[in-house]
Amino acid sequence: MAVEQPLTSPVPPSGDQTRIHNIGYRNYDGPRLGRAYARRSLYSQSLRGSYGLGRSVKSKVLPMLLFVVMCVPAAIMVAVAVATKAKDLPVEYTRYAIIMQGVISLYVASQAPQSVSRDLRFKTVPLYFSRPIETADYVRAKYAALASAMFVLTAAPLLVLYIGALLAKLDFADQTKGFAEGLVSVALLSLLFAGIGLVIAAVTPRRGFGIAAVIAVLIISYGAVSTLQAIADAQNNTGAIPWIGLFSPVTLIDGVQTAFLGATSSAPGAVGPGSGQGAVYVLVVLGLIAAAYGLLLRRYKKVGL
Repeated sequence: MAVEQPLTSPVPPSGDQTRIHNIGYRNYDGPRLGRAYARRSLYSQSLRGSYGLGRSVKSKVLPMLLFVVMCVPAAIMVAVAVATKAKDLPVEYTRYAIIMQGVISLYVASQAPQSVSRDLRFKTVPLYFSRPIETADYVRAKYAALASAMFVLTAAPLLVLYIGALLAKLDFADQTKGFAEGLVSVALLSLLFAGIGLVIAAVTPRRGFGIAAVIAVLIISYGAVSTLQAIADAQNNTGAIPWIGLFSPVTLIDGVQTAFLGATSSAPGAVGPGSGQGAVYVLVVLGLIAAAYGLLLRRYKKVGL
């Protein structure tokens, strides 16, 4: 009578269970590029991302559209000045960003959350800090990238105006001076708006909430301040108009350039701050930039723990 054998595979000796496979990994013998290289790389990638470069086509649409919207009015003004042989440009260099502040605010609202919210939502910030990069490096790179992207957005139309003014054979010295003053103004605006936008966006990992919050702070504050200034002007309380302007980022920049860059104030009745009040404006602007940087450092020190 046949005896059934169990259907089990033989157990190999314990020594045959271990296998060492050479899969081709090699040690890295190249240079260690360190914190500076990591910081530059993060800055470069963040700056490119602010215009959708290196990302999907969908990500490029809004920033590129806003860039075009910023430059088209300047090109039209140049065309009119050249065609009519005008003796001056229709708008001052320092006034252009104030006129287009709605577009600038929308750009900040869309790109500040894009810069930081995804890192918070997907919890990748601690991964950055596991490398040589530190909290201050991350904050500086993100801040500098968004400020640079905003400077490109706001300085490009001024460059269009300047080139057009030279083509129209307007006075070279006056146009160069106005162009330089405009660059100083938009550089300060870029630093202030970038800091405010990043601080608000870093509070929440949800991009939609960040966009709504940035729009509310920038646009609603400007509308409220403009309304209060109009009321003060209607009541002939012109002395209060410059002080009210301290409570909105847009009117802060407007006050600084009115006091020190020879710009015409956009406040009701063109009542801008004098030199003494302008010093207060400068201190407030610099204080807000420093405060934004400090708040970002504190925020990311907690996130990176």
